[in-house]
Amino acid sequence: MATLASEAQRPGIGTFERYLSVWVALCIVAGIGLGQLLPSAFAAIAAAEVAQVNLVVAGLIWLMIVPMLLKIDFASLKSVRQHWKGVGVTLFVNWAVKPFSMAALGTFFLGWLFAPLLPTGEIPSYIAGLILLAAAPCTAMVFVWSNLCDGEPTYTLSQVALNDVLMVFLFAPLVGLLLGVASVTVPWDTLLLSVALYIVVPVIAAQVVRQVLLASGGQAALDRLLATLGPISLVALLATLVLLFGFQGEQILAQPAVIALIAVPILIQVYLNAGIAYWLSKRLGVAWCVAAPAALIGASNFFELAVAAAISLFGLKSGAALATVVGVLVEVPVMLSVVAIVKRTRGWYEGASA
Repeated sequence: MATLASEAQRPGIGTFERYLSVWVALCIVAGIGLGQLLPSAFAAIAAAEVAQVNLVVAGLIWLMIVPMLLKIDFASLKSVRQHWKGVGVTLFVNWAVKPFSMAALGTFFLGWLFAPLLPTGEIPSYIAGLILLAAAPCTAMVFVWSNLCDGEPTYTLSQVALNDVLMVFLFAPLVGLLLGVASVTVPWDTLLLSVALYIVVPVIAAQVVRQVLLASGGQAALDRLLATLGPISLVALLATLVLLFGFQGEQILAQPAVIALIAVPILIQVYLNAGIAYWLSKRLGVAWCVAAPAALIGASNFFELAVAAAISLFGLKSGAALATVVGVLVEVPVMLSVVAIVKRTRGWYEGASA
């Protein structure tokens, strides 16, 4: 998330991020409890919509997304050519493999294998949520994962900046294609509005603020703003999760295993896509310090955007919103396991290519 290639990998995983799964679990409990105790309050929040956009959730999503985008230096795109093989591997996995593999896994597990255990009417929505999750490459936590495995900082920063640019153009058509294949009606007007609200406008706003701060106060001014926004962003994430689980409470209480079942295709696709990126990097002779973050970028998701798009397209009470939140629940432990795998296989990776 840092602004310079030399700084991009410095921060390790913080206390909040390390225990993200715990906080999500607590949000499940709090959300379900509050949803049962204060149904009228949740109904009022759900009704606060303009053009199918929930104003409360939109504000919270912006507080989550904009601080992340402030940390991206798009000038780093000039470094893409230095690691073109690693960039090519990640682009291939992020845009040509991961969304399609998730659609296939979701259809197989949720649409067929687990179908008797799930509410029939919600199955297409669950699959749609998984597609939204996989169609958005991670732009924030990737820096933490890369740092933990001593990844090449210039590659990581340039790859994330490139993915941010590509999301502006590829997210909507890719999601529309896969939702259509999954027989989910695509509300194109809402999808395009989501892209504008949660990708285009935040990217532009963040870069304007970033440039103004750097011009007036330098890196120190930007760091001060990020330090202020950091805790606010985390509170916004937790508040969004509480709202989502408040609306999903009755369904979860009726079928508590639904979260575990949704998690299965998510877990499989993480290891699958990380493995493909790692293997391709090895085949192409990519240095391990680039192959490791390539595997992590290929596997992780921009779950904040996925949650926002799911809410906009299908609503706060939808199975799609629930499916994207399950992605938040499993994010940290599964990605830490991928970090451990690539670190432990470094000798094999470098020795075999020597």
